[in-house]
Amino acid sequence: MQIYIDGNFYDKDNAKISVFDHGLLYGDGVFEGIRFYNGRVFRLEEHLDRLFDSARAIWMVPPWSREEILEATLETIRRNDLRDGYIRLVVTRGAGDLGLSPTKCPRPSIIIIASKITLYPPEMYENGLVLVTCSSRRVAHGAISPMVKSLNYLNNIMAKIESLHAGAGEGVMLNEQGYVSECTGDNLFIIKKGRIFTPPTSAGALAGVTRGVVLEIAAEFGIELSEPNLTRYDVYTADECFLTGTAAEVIAAVRYDDRPIGSGAPGPVTLRIMQRFQELTATTGTAIYVT
Repeated sequence: MQIYIDGNFYDKDNAKISVFDHGLLYGDGVFEGIRFYNGRVFRLEEHLDRLFDSARAIWMVPPWSREEILEATLETIRRNDLRDGYIRLVVTRGAGDLGLSPTKCPRPSIIIIASKITLYPPEMYENGLVLVTCSSRRVAHGAISPMVKSLNYLNNIMAKIESLHAGAGEGVMLNEQGYVSECTGDNLFIIKKGRIFTPPTSAGALAGVTRGVVLEIAAEFGIELSEPNLTRYDVYTADECFLTGTAAEVIAAVRYDDRPIGSGAPGPVTLRIMQRFQELTATTGTAIYVT
């Protein structure tokens, strides 16, 4: 495995960063998870948009252009001779001292890893996920914007631990007002009477790239979609529910807080969206290998 760090490639055993890197010491940095299928990177431009937006929001100026990062991402995949897989693109504040101040970090660092990922086993895609409400709340807008895809994921990790202890596939995170924000790593959608609903970003939902693809699919299918504040009651009484994320793709949720959602099986609208998403990932994206 070849890993890109600050302009050079290293094999896995020799890919290292400084113990003084503020991404390690303080979670000071941003990242993107990106999928590639059939020799194409899916929605690469959208991921780079979000990466640069996240960096700007935390007052970080990457010293590389979009084009340089794009080409480094593609070259990392090529060096690993992959056609299908997952990219983890990380930008940290860089090495500094043991103080909090980023002024002691003269230059950000970039890490690009190309590998494989399997978030859920195949049977969960066939039968659907079980969800549970977590007590750990989604980070509030008054702290750091939940729109920033930062390296500090501790509240999501705590929620994930709760869901694992409860025997659930995923955990639903609420905001401080008690509205549904998202899951520990995925956006959440429900379907009620043929309409699709998903929490707004103002409720703490990340502007997920796969979430955006589903908004496009809903428009293509002529399905009405809105983004109101949702409560647990709305999920309990939904006809269908599904989650979206770069690693998760699109996956049905069939049970929530020990209540079946709808029929308790993946619903027809969810299955139709899943199929269309798979068609898009198989046929669109930025070419990795140019012949």
